Amino acid sequence: MDTTLRDGEQTSGVSFSASEKLTLAKLLLNELKVNRIEIASARVSEGEFYAVKNITNWAKENSLLNKIEILTFVDNGISLDWMKKADAKVQNLLTKGSLNHLKYQLKKEPTDHFKSISKNIFEAKKIGIETNVYLEDWSNGMRNSKNYVFEYLNFISNEPIKRVLLPDTLGILNPRETYNFLSEIINKFPNIHFDFHGHNDYDLGVANSLESLRAGVKGLHLTVNGMGERAGNAPMASVIAAINDFLPNIKISVDEESLHKVSKLVSTLTGFRIPANKPIVGENVFTQTAGVHADGDDKKNLYFNDLIPERFGRKRKYALGKTSGKANIKKNLTELGLTLNESEIKLVTERVIELGDKKERVTAEDLPYIISDVIGSESIKNKIKIKSYALSHSKGLNATTSVALDFNGKVYEENSSGDGQYDAFWNAINKIYKNQKIKLPNLIDYAVRIPPGSNSDALCETSITWKYNDRDFTTRGLDSDQTVSAIKATEKMLNIIYSKKWS
Repeated sequence: MDTTLRDGEQTSGVSFSASEKLTLAKLLLNELKVNRIEIASARVSEGEFYAVKNITNWAKENSLLNKIEILTFVDNGISLDWMKKADAKVQNLLTKGSLNHLKYQLKKEPTDHFKSISKNIFEAKKIGIETNVYLEDWSNGMRNSKNYVFEYLNFISNEPIKRVLLPDTLGILNPRETYNFLSEIINKFPNIHFDFHGHNDYDLGVANSLESLRAGVKGLHLTVNGMGERAGNAPMASVIAAINDFLPNIKISVDEESLHKVSKLVSTLTGFRIPANKPIVGENVFTQTAGVHADGDDKKNLYFNDLIPERFGRKRKYALGKTSGKANIKKNLTELGLTLNESEIKLVTERVIELGDKKERVTAEDLPYIISDVIGSESIKNKIKIKSYALSHSKGLNATTSVALDFNGKVYEENSSGDGQYDAFWNAINKIYKNQKIKLPNLIDYAVRIPPGSNSDALCETSITWKYNDRDFTTRGLDSDQTVSAIKATEKMLNIIYSKKWS
């Protein structure tokens, strides 16, 4: 079960709009192919109700309503009324899984709590709502009040519920405890369907999820990018890859190839960037940096493991920097369709290492410019130059720009406006290219970085990622002015697509 839209939304500063929730619900079920999604908490807000109603309307039309789940509360039927109005059919009822929570939060005795739960389940069944139950703080319950947990499970085993959901609410478990606690419970109650809901406070969410499966749980709760409160929940991509590689007897429906795509969309919608070194979905995880590794890839795949990027719809990359060797350079030249002799490769390698020593970021798309600089190759000098431009930005008015573009010796001029200076500039460039009936890439990411410790007049680097003919590539520009650095990055892109390296 994916709970990105409910528990993942408890990430500090994250709130999905109704349309975003609907888009993600469709992706999670239809493309990523998770089995169920928990999309909201009952009673939260009018906006949440509207979001749930949108999803249930879509789910009804596509016979998926039984896969849509809502967190509810033991609240004398208020949550159930909310669900009925929203046309939701599966509640995940939040109950107390530890004696501490029961005594100090609800101030109730177990028998009173059980009566309230039983009444809720009965009322839900009367109106056609299926019930799963959460045992909140279950992991602390097993550590400190195990008798209460077993008393609860004895009670709930006689109720008409579908699943018991066991959350490590505060992320306190280690893998050994996870396995031992769950094995004990499953042995005592073999007829109950148990789910495990792991949190990642000790960075053990993946390990605990695997141990829960070894112990015999039938369901896992995961979130895209490991989103969730505090350190987040067990991350979808890592758990799915680990199950497929380490637990071959467990068959799952999730489509690995869609993990990266959905991960990037969630990152875009939330504004929480994916760490570059995050397993499976991070920018760097399929990038070889050391030259010896690139060389080994050509020699019987000496640095190969089962996590091949193609499984996840990605490609192996070879980074350029001070640890680059000739093998890295050759790999990137091949990707760009460029051929150099050994002496030229040596010169280019030396320059890349020199730039790396200066902490410059070097991308594959920088190679033509490096080659032009160290070898003087006329074939890769700029054919397109942004000859001149004028940018204006006034409070309360759209930014405007005038651009003169030297297109292989012929100059074209255009004016345009936009939401900001770069947007206005990009709109003017688009006009020129549209008139020439030439397709431009889509801009898919725009990042500005200033070196740590720099002052206000320091150089800033703008990196822009483009999608062109189903390929992503990045160009960058350096300048003391942010917009000018973006314009320099754009000029590099125009020259790259002019050379038709990816056409």
